[in-house]
Amino acid sequence: MIEFRDVHASYDGSAPILKGVSFTIRDGEFVAFVGTNGAGKSTTMRLMNGLLKPDAGQVLIDGVPTSDLRTSELARRVGFLFQNPDSQICCNTVREELLFGFKALGMEGPEADARVDALIEDFGFDPNQDPFLMNRGARQLLALASIVVLAPPVVVLDEPTTGLDYRECVKVMDIVGRMHEGGATVIMVCHDMEVVADYAERCIVMSDGAVVDDGPTFEVLRNRATLERASLVPPQIVDVSLELTRLVPRLAGAKANTVDEMAAAIVAASVGSVDEGGRR
Repeated sequence: MIEFRDVHASYDGSAPILKGVSFTIRDGEFVAFVGTNGAGKSTTMRLMNGLLKPDAGQVLIDGVPTSDLRTSELARRVGFLFQNPDSQICCNTVREELLFGFKALGMEGPEADARVDALIEDFGFDPNQDPFLMNRGARQLLALASIVVLAPPVVVLDEPTTGLDYRECVKVMDIVGRMHEGGATVIMVCHDMEVVADYAERCIVMSDGAVVDDGPTFEVLRNRATLERASLVPPQIVDVSLELTRLVPRLAGAKANTVDEMAAAIVAASVGSVDEGGRR
C-alpha cells in the first residue's frame, strides 16, 4: 500500500511543486494519474520510489516512510519506468541490461539467469544486441522488461507510451496489463486518455500541484467540472457518453469503470429508451 499524507515537495527548495497531496493506493490497484504538464504527476511518481523526498508530510510504502527505507529496499518494492528509456538503460547488451537489476540488488545466480533467459525468449530479444542501436520502441520494451524480470509488487510508469506507434503502444500496455493480472500494483502517468480509459480502474486528476478528483476512471472522466479545471480532453468513448447523457437521460446514472462497461451502458440506455418510448 502507498500513502501520501499532506505531501509538499519541491526541487532544491525552489517553488513548490506539490501542495498538500493526500491519497492511498491499495495493493493490486491499477491507477492512472492525469493532468497537464506541470500539474505535479511526475514529481508524485518520483516520491514513490525515493528519487525525491518530501519537504513536508509523509510518503509511506506498506506503512513505512520512504525516508526510513534504503534505496535498495525501495527498489525491491517499487519498479520505476522512466519516460525516456535512455535514462535507465546503461549496459552494453540486452542480456546484461536485464541482469543489471539482479546485480544491483545482490540477487545474482542461476535463478536470475533463468528468469532473464525466459524473458528474452518471451520478448523476442537478441541477447547480444547493443541496446542503444535499438529503435525507440524496442528500447522502451527493454526498459520495461528490466522491471518485469524483477517482478516488484509495485510498478510505477511515467508516460510509458510516449513516442511509440500504435503497435508498440499496444505491446507495452499488454505487458503492463499482464503484470497487473499477475497481482502487481500499477501506477501510471499517462497523457493518452484512450490508454487511461482502456486500462486504468481508478483515475487521479492533478492540477497545479494538488489532487482535484479521484475515483473510478469513467466517473472521473465524465465529470465536466474536473475536465475543465484540469484542461483535459476526454477519450472518444467518454465524449460520446457525455453527449448521449444529454440525449438519453437513462445513461446519466450508469456506473462504468472500463471501456467495455461504458459500451454496455450505452447500449442498455439506448435499448431502454427505445422500449419506453417505442421509438429512437
